[in-house]
Amino acid sequence: MNAPEQVPANPEPHVMKTYGRLPVALSHGRGCWVWDTEGRKYLDGLGGIAVNTLGHAHPKLVPALQDQVSKLIHSSNYYLVPLQEQLAARLCEISGLANVFFCSTGLEANEAALKIARKFGHDKGIARPEIVVYERAFHGRSIATLSATGNPKVQAGFGPLVEGFPRVPLNDVAAIEKLAASNPNIVAVFLEVIQGEGGINPATADYLRAVRRLCDDKGWLLMLDEVQCGIGRTGKWFAHQWAGIQPDVMPLAKGLGSGVPIGAVVCGPRAATVLGPGNHGTTFGGNPLSMRAGVETLRIMEEEGLLANAATVGAALKAGLQRELAGVDGVVEVRGQGLMLGIELARPCGELLGRAAQAGLMLSVTADKVVRLVPPLILSQDEAAQIVAILCPLIKSFLAEPATQA
Repeated sequence: MNAPEQVPANPEPHVMKTYGRLPVALSHGRGCWVWDTEGRKYLDGLGGIAVNTLGHAHPKLVPALQDQVSKLIHSSNYYLVPLQEQLAARLCEISGLANVFFCSTGLEANEAALKIARKFGHDKGIARPEIVVYERAFHGRSIATLSATGNPKVQAGFGPLVEGFPRVPLNDVAAIEKLAASNPNIVAVFLEVIQGEGGINPATADYLRAVRRLCDDKGWLLMLDEVQCGIGRTGKWFAHQWAGIQPDVMPLAKGLGSGVPIGAVVCGPRAATVLGPGNHGTTFGGNPLSMRAGVETLRIMEEEGLLANAATVGAALKAGLQRELAGVDGVVEVRGQGLMLGIELARPCGELLGRAAQAGLMLSVTADKVVRLVPPLILSQDEAAQIVAILCPLIKSFLAEPATQA
């Protein structure tokens, strides 16, 4: 292995300190398991934050990517990239939408969605178009996506933010109807079907249907951020499909490439022709390697029945967590769908990240108080049971301790 055998006390003196890292350096992985450079083994309940759809070193994905690397990794968008059309056609088929713009990240996909909404408004003669966004939302860390995000902590220090983002609470139909009645500049509604960084907060099916109707009545775009909750994570290709609706704009990323950076904006007829040549672009987006990763990811997911697996194993994992944590003082709720689950505690629990790693489990803590599980979609029933067996005693032990003063 080329990775160092031990992690030194100051392992990254030349890397900007933008992350609070654990003292763990990963070496390799297989399936839902990873090993660090000291040989310790971890069950991956994080999946690279909902990225490693097919786990690690998948026996069908690896040779496909090796084949593509040996042929062509990157080419400019000056030229046709046949794999773009192949992946776009498949995304349109499974979504029922019309066309796709490819980029490299979820942030870029969300930026493109915001540009589509702005131009959509300008094309209708609205000089200062506005986009409805949500409390506790997270859409990225660029200035525009940060402005659409509903987290003052991550916004702090980066003002002035971009204007034009009136904000409402999730699942409150009356609030968005009131805003609609008083604001003639609204052109779109932008929401995560399940808020990820905000604490695994699902939009209800009834709310999604109500917002779809409102957008139709007002001539707005319904833009559903499926960057984290899409690509099979909830047991359907896209989380909004549980509500029986279609968006006009759908940003994707994370799990679409099983670890290879990729982003996409899938548009329906109302938004499909808003952008034309010169309106938007990208250097790396849609390169042959990322497109091959997307094509193969969707193919393998279908071949191996991973949507059904996400639904059944996710339900078992959720039921196991609910069973073991029932009645535990300090456990607020276990929520989510498929293999996108959150356990909300009554107090900040960031230290569980390190404790779980010491116990051989990878996870994350988001919104300060929510343990987040977004494992690979290949997770087995036995591995789900192991997550429950490792995690629940850690949570019980943590909650039994006196709360530390902030």
